[in-house]
Amino acid sequence: MKKILLTVTLVLSAFLMMAQGVTGTVTDDAGEGLPGATVLVKGTQNGAITDVDGKFTLDVSEGTLLVVSFMGFESQEATASNNMEVTLQPGTSILAEVVITSNVIDVVKSRETPVAVSSISPAEISLKVGNQEFPEIMNRTPGVYATKNGGGYGDSRLSLRGFDQSNTSFLINGQPVNDMENGWVYWSNWQGLTDVASGIQIQRGLGASRLAVPSVGGTVSIFTKAAELAEGGKVSQTIGNDGYLKSTVSYSTGKNENGWAASFLLSRWQGDGYVYNTKGEGWTYFAAFGYAPEGSNHEFNFSALGAGQWHHQRDAWVSIRDYQNFGSDHKEGIDRRWNTNGGTLNGEEYNMRRNFYNKPLFTFNWDWEINENLSLATSLYASTGRGGGTGPRGQNYFNSDIDILPFNRDLTEHYLENGNGTRDSNGFIDFDEIVRINRETTSGYNGPISDYAGYRIGSNGYNSDNVNNATLIRRASMNSHNWFGGISTLDYESGNFRYSLGIDLRKYTGYHYRALNDLLGLDGYFSTGNDNTLGLILEPGHNIQASPFRNTGLSGPKIDYYNIGYVDWQGLNGLVEYSGDAITAVIQAGVSNQGFKREDLFDQIGNPISEQKNLTGGYLKGGANYNLNSAMNVFFNAGYISRQPLFDAVFPGFANDVNPDLQNEQITSVEVGYGYLGRYLTVNFNAYSTTWGNRFISESFPVSTTQSGTAQFKDVDVLHQGIEIEATYRPIDNLKLRGMLSAGDWRYTKDFTAAVFDDSQNEIGEVTLYLDDVKVGDAAQFTAFLSAEYTYKSYSMDLAYRFVDGLYADYSITDSDLTVPDNQGALKLPSYGLFDLGATARFELLGTNGSFRLNVNNLFDKVYIAESNTNIHTETGSETWEGIDVRNSVWFGFGRTWNATLSFNF
Repeated sequence: MKKILLTVTLVLSAFLMMAQGVTGTVTDDAGEGLPGATVLVKGTQNGAITDVDGKFTLDVSEGTLLVVSFMGFESQEATASNNMEVTLQPGTSILAEVVITSNVIDVVKSRETPVAVSSISPAEISLKVGNQEFPEIMNRTPGVYATKNGGGYGDSRLSLRGFDQSNTSFLINGQPVNDMENGWVYWSNWQGLTDVASGIQIQRGLGASRLAVPSVGGTVSIFTKAAELAEGGKVSQTIGNDGYLKSTVSYSTGKNENGWAASFLLSRWQGDGYVYNTKGEGWTYFAAFGYAPEGSNHEFNFSALGAGQWHHQRDAWVSIRDYQNFGSDHKEGIDRRWNTNGGTLNGEEYNMRRNFYNKPLFTFNWDWEINENLSLATSLYASTGRGGGTGPRGQNYFNSDIDILPFNRDLTEHYLENGNGTRDSNGFIDFDEIVRINRETTSGYNGPISDYAGYRIGSNGYNSDNVNNATLIRRASMNSHNWFGGISTLDYESGNFRYSLGIDLRKYTGYHYRALNDLLGLDGYFSTGNDNTLGLILEPGHNIQASPFRNTGLSGPKIDYYNIGYVDWQGLNGLVEYSGDAITAVIQAGVSNQGFKREDLFDQIGNPISEQKNLTGGYLKGGANYNLNSAMNVFFNAGYISRQPLFDAVFPGFANDVNPDLQNEQITSVEVGYGYLGRYLTVNFNAYSTTWGNRFISESFPVSTTQSGTAQFKDVDVLHQGIEIEATYRPIDNLKLRGMLSAGDWRYTKDFTAAVFDDSQNEIGEVTLYLDDVKVGDAAQFTAFLSAEYTYKSYSMDLAYRFVDGLYADYSITDSDLTVPDNQGALKLPSYGLFDLGATARFELLGTNGSFRLNVNNLFDKVYIAESNTNIHTETGSETWEGIDVRNSVWFGFGRTWNATLSFNF
C-alpha cells in the first residue's frame, strides 16, 4: 500500500508540475520585482505577464528559450527552469523584441539619451495595425497626427509636432527614405512594414540621428527583422471590412554551425477599399541573410524589402455637400465613402486615379569590432523605384458630356447645377459612355501622316486635321528613380567617453515624365508636349499598363513633359558623448553638401541642362540627461540647423535656371524633459519650442475652372511650441493603463508671397497670403489618448480612446479670406473622439503556438472630419454641418472598420 501511495503521489506531483509549467521572478538590478514584464517563448507570441511582485508562471517545459523584456530595460534571453530569476539591466528594451541589424542605427537609450522618444513594440504593430495604414499605429504617441488622407490604400500621411512628412525624417534600419527631391514619404511603397517591422522609435524634435542636416519635426526610426538566430516560421491570415484579405508566410533557418542565418517573408493583400472605387492589391517580399561566425570580429547582414502594389485613389476635392448629395451609404446625412473619381467600365471598377509603384530597398551591413575600444559600422543601400499615378488628359471640359472632373468647384455645382459629365443615379462616372462619346465625336484623321488616315485621334493641345482635343484619355505621370547610398560610422570608447565620426553619401536620379495609359476608345493620341518636335502620334501599343511589375515607359515614348532631377549628397558628422554614473552628455555636429542639377528633354529649348548648384548645410546640437535617482531623470537638448532648400526651390517655375535668391532654411530648437520610472507608474514629460524660417513650399491647386496649377511660396516662417506627456500605470495585476497628452501652439509669424504657375508650368501671376499669427493647419494641435489592457492567462482585451482638438484647415491660395489683411485666419474644425476595441487569444494546437486577434476601429461609428483642404468660414445664411460651411472640401475619417488575424508559429 505504501508503494502504491508513493507511486500515486509521484505521478500526481509530476502532473501538477507539468500543469503549472515553470515559475520565476523578473527583477531590476536592485533586486526589486518588475510588474508587467513580458516573458515570451522566443519566436512566438506565447507568454505571460509578471504580477505586481514580478512573478510569473508559464506553461512550457524546462529548457525552452525565453525572451524577457520590460520598458526601459535591456531585453534578455533565458532558459526556462522552475523558480528561475531573471535580472534586467536598464537600457533600450523599450523596443522589446527588436533585432538591431547594424550599429549605424541610432537608438535612443532610456534614461541616457537626452531626447523625447516614444517606442512601439513589434507585438503592438503585428496585433493592432491589421488593415489600418502603417502610420496610424503612431497616433497613440504625443505630437503625431496621422490620417488616411484621400482614403486609398497607402495614401495616408503623418505629421509630427505640426511638421509634415517632408520635414520629418524617416529611417528604415538607419537609411533615409524621404524623397530626395520633395522630401515626401509615400506609404504605399512601404505597405510591407506592417509584416516585417520589429519596432518603431518616434524621436521627437532634434532626435538622436547622426545623419548630417537632420529633420525639423523629428525622426521616425523603423527597424525591420534581421536574419533570426532561431529556426521557425509563421503563417497568418487576415480578413477585414470591404473585402480585405491578406495572407502571410515567413520562415527563418536559424544560425548554423558556420554562422549563417536566413529569414524570408512573402505576403499578398487585396481589398475593395472603404472608400468607393479604391480597390487595390499588392505583394510584400522580404529576405535577410546574416553571417556571424563564432569568434569573428565581423558580422554581415544583407536584406531586401519591397512592396509592389496598385490601388485606386480619391484625390478630387469633395465638399461636405457632395458627401450629402452623392453615394448611397449616408449616416447623419453624410456618405463618408463618396469618391468623385470613380465609376465603371465594361462592368468593372474604373478610376481616373490609379497609383502603382514598386520600390525595393537593398541593404548590406558590415559591423567590424576592430578591438575592444574601436568599432566600424558600414551600411550600403540601393533603391530603384518604378511607377507613378494616372489621371485625366485632354481638354474634355470643352465637351460637357465628358467633362467629369471639376476644377476649383465641387461636384454639386459641376454636375447637379451645371449638368457637366456623364454619371449614374448615385453620381458614379459612366466610363462606357465616355468611350462612346470619344469615338462618336472624333472624325477620322486626314493630316499629312498618311499611315494614320481614318484613325480617331485625340489630343490636349492640337485640333487640326480632324484631331479632337475635346476628348478624355487616361495618362500616367511617372516618378521613377535610382538611389544609391552609404553610411559609415567609426566609434571609439575610452573610459566614460565615446567618440564617433561618420560619413553619409547619397546619389539620386529622378525621372519625371508622362506616358500614355488608356485611350478610352480612341485609336491614337497626338502629343505636342515636346518642344523639340512638331508632334507625335501614339497608338495603343505605346501605352503602359498601370502595374508595378510591368513596363513603366522609362525607355518608351513620352507625352507632355520629361525631365530628370539629379541630387548628390555628401555628409560628415561627429559625436562626443560622456556617460557617468548619473550624467550623460552629448554634443553632435554635422555638415553636408547637396548638389542639384536639372535636365529637361522637352521644354527648355536652348537650355536643356542646368549647371550644378552646390549648397552647404549643417547642424549643431547637444544635450544632457541627469538621473536624479533610480526612478527620476531630467534632460534638455538644444540645436541649430541650417538646412538646404528642396529641389523645387533650387529650380522654381519648372525651369533649368537656378534660383538667384536661394537661402538655407534656419531652424532653432530647445527642449526640456522629465522622466519617472517606477514599479507601477512610468511618466515622461517634455516641453519644446522650434522656430523655422526661410521655408520654401510648393503646392498644387486649381487655378481656374478648367485647369490645375502650382503655387510656390517663399520666405515662410513658423513657430511651433508645446508640451507632451506620456504615462503607463499598472493599478492591479494584469491591468495596464496607458495615457498621452499633447498640446501645441503652432503659428505662422509673417505674411508671404507665392508665384503661381499653370499646368503647362508657365508663370501666370503672384498672390500674397496674410498669415501672420494664423494657426498652422492640417495637424491637430491638441491630442489625448487613453487605453486599458487586461490580460488573463492566454487572453487579453484592450479598449482605447483618442481625442482630437485644435485641428485647423490647411491654407489654400484660392481662399479669398487669406488674401486680404485682417482675415479670420484658419478655419477650426470640430473636435472628435474615437474608441477602438481589441481582443487577443493565444493557444496551442497540434504542437504549434497560435493566436487570434480581433480589432474594431471607430467602435461607435463616429462621423468626423479628419482634415480640410479649404478655409471657407461661415457667413450669414450659410448652410452648415457641425458648424462648418458645406462648401468646404474635406476628408471625412473612416467609419467603423474591423479586421481579424489568425496566426500559427511552427
